[in-house]
Amino acid sequence: MLALFLLLVLVAVALGIAGVVAKGLLFLLFIGIVVFLGALLLGALRMRRRPGHTPAR
Repeated sequence: MLALFLLLVLVAVALGIAGVVAKGLLFLLFIGIVVFLGALLLGALRMRRRPGHTPAR
């Protein structure tokens, strides 16, 4: 699950950079922002789902 989160964050950053650098592709920046927010939401839901879970030592 962590790999999916990191992949989504990397895709969001790549789309954001491409949207800023490439003239006329500003929509990629907005898509990157949406993907990043989705990754944050996914991570927050994943962390909240296991409130009684304690990490193994």
